[in-house]
Amino acid sequence: MPNAGEPAGIPASRGGAVHCSVPGRGRAAIIRLRRAAEKSVVMLAVVLLWEALPRLGLVDPFLLPPFSEAVASLFHLFLTGEMFRHIAKSLERSGLAFAAAAVFSIPVGAFMGWNKRIERIIDPLIQACRNTSTLALYPVFILFFGLGEASKVAIIIWGTIWPILLNTISGVKECDPLLIKAARSMGVPGSSLFRRVIIPMALPSILTGLRLGAANAILMLVAAEMLGADRGLGFMIFYYQERYAIPEMFGGIIFISVLGVLINYGLVKLEKSLTRWKEGAVKG
Repeated sequence: MPNAGEPAGIPASRGGAVHCSVPGRGRAAIIRLRRAAEKSVVMLAVVLLWEALPRLGLVDPFLLPPFSEAVASLFHLFLTGEMFRHIAKSLERSGLAFAAAAVFSIPVGAFMGWNKRIERIIDPLIQACRNTSTLALYPVFILFFGLGEASKVAIIIWGTIWPILLNTISGVKECDPLLIKAARSMGVPGSSLFRRVIIPMALPSILTGLRLGAANAILMLVAAEMLGADRGLGFMIFYYQERYAIPEMFGGIIFISVLGVLINYGLVKLEKSLTRWKEGAVKG
């Protein structure tokens, strides 16, 4: 029976459900904080060890300066404005290469995943290409494109294509055939089948490939900029290493690590927002 003064049709336990959900949200927040603390403890331990080893004389401070000195050098590079021109050039190169790799790999991977015969024929070539060291091919790219921007962007594209392509192929191949048959039975045409059914089902795998591709783009960027460049984060690290400015060199390495973590975090958040329907389907 509803309580006195309560509108008819509304369960009397409504208030209790609200009160029960509050502790649930509190427990979830505590679990998230605990997980964040566990991850932070490991990073903090590494930073403290890095700081302590050179200060205690266990490691030569010239070869491994304290973490605080590397961070101070990094802030100095920002204050002088030098970091900004290197960051801008690196993001331009890696962003262009990542976009080109994604534009090529996603449609090609979707086509190959859908057409199993084509995928079976081309797969040996793909495996041979992706298992060839990207850095070993750098001289080849220099021969074809020279020491300019084209060779740097091309080598980053080469290293970024494969995780996106292979994850797209895998995502399309693993689509539920029952859902595809159901869509066809409801009259969904082939052009809309990819857009409405196949791509949404393959999206988690595609986004995983984009995350791996972004990580590869950062790695290839540093390697590409260490030869024949005059700007960029990789060039900056190599420049300071040659001049034995070790704190500045480590400052650049720290920034690239932070940049990679931030890019990965942003892609993880994008993946969660785009695949929220999948979590609801699992819960249902």
